[in-house]
Amino acid sequence: MTFIKTPVKGMCDLLPEDMRLREYVLSMIKETYELYGFSQIETPIVEHLENLTGKQGGENEKLMFQIMKRGDDLKKSYDDGKGELADSALRYDLTVPLARYYSNNMSKLTMPFKSLQIGNVFRADKPQKGRFRQFMQCDLDILGDNTILAEIELIAATSNMLTNIFKEVGISEFTVHINDRKILKAIGTYSGFCEEELDEVFISLDKMDKIGADKVKEELLFKGYPAQNVEKFISIFNNKNEESSCEDFCKFLTSDIVDTQIIQNIDSIIGCVKKMIKGEVKLVYNPALVRGMSYYTGTIFEISIPGYNFSIAGGGRYDEMIGKFCGQSIPACGFSIGFERIITILKDNAKFANYSNKKSIAILIDKNINSEKIIEILEEATALREDGNIVLVQPLNKNVKFQVENLEKEGYTDIRKKYS
Repeated sequence: MTFIKTPVKGMCDLLPEDMRLREYVLSMIKETYELYGFSQIETPIVEHLENLTGKQGGENEKLMFQIMKRGDDLKKSYDDGKGELADSALRYDLTVPLARYYSNNMSKLTMPFKSLQIGNVFRADKPQKGRFRQFMQCDLDILGDNTILAEIELIAATSNMLTNIFKEVGISEFTVHINDRKILKAIGTYSGFCEEELDEVFISLDKMDKIGADKVKEELLFKGYPAQNVEKFISIFNNKNEESSCEDFCKFLTSDIVDTQIIQNIDSIIGCVKKMIKGEVKLVYNPALVRGMSYYTGTIFEISIPGYNFSIAGGGRYDEMIGKFCGQSIPACGFSIGFERIITILKDNAKFANYSNKKSIAILIDKNINSEKIIEILEEATALREDGNIVLVQPLNKNVKFQVENLEKEGYTDIRKKYS
């Protein structure tokens, strides 16, 4: 049998320098959200198959890594030829597990509950730059708050966190796009589409920032929708400029189509967040923002950065999901951070050797040093560590120059050679 030394496709080995960068970013994420009162939780990577196939995960449900039953249960299902061969799966996101977690532990949690969840998720996706089959996801959620304060806190905290991270590589500009699924549905209804057609129409609309309005129009016509409806629909989005407020843009929507309070809420969220953030972050009302997950019920938001064709964070309000698990209405709003995409951007823009504020010292010991001298050196290293320094002790190699160069790349700024 031949062993394979490379990782499974879509998964990665992480070198020490990768882990230093990842731990640095994770520490900044945790520190930021702790300041806003978020509590860190953890859920298992394996989830009940019923929960993950409840039409809560949209297209992700097609990308599950299912886990087969074990032992007699598997044999019985196989022999019968009827039952499912799988009974669980690796989680494809952190939102569905959070819904189960909250319904199981709600009596022990404060209300509203501000959750920070960081962990690996798995999708049988086509690997590409910034997209893997196993990847770290960071989710912020506020459960039990039905006011726009939840959206304001989530967007402000995430914007400030990203500002702090990206300033390390000289990136100061990114854009927060905000919309509401109810406004989107109102625009679709106003254009003449019926309720049953909207989800399919929005799948095409979601491509507008990549293929443009004309291509979206062609796609909708190809799908067979009436030309007058398509023309009316596309013309609405062609009238939007980046500076338009939600209220100005939505003047054509009457109160019998959409609640005016929903429109006012978008502008209120943008106005409040602007007062809470720093840097050159842009906040815009984007009527073409869709967000593909079917569980979103209201406000949706997404963050993009110039030069990259993917979002680095996204989320929204999903007021109906938690109730499906616990049997009562629980408002919910969340933000998912594309951790791997942040790492990709940082690697593209700079090469860091050390992300620690501690001094890094390397002590290199010649092989001819006697045991008494080695004890002295180790006592020195212990004292340096007690003072809060990072201290590496290792043998002195024959090629000292190469050894020192590698240590310097790893961030060791004080290299001490000990000879006999």
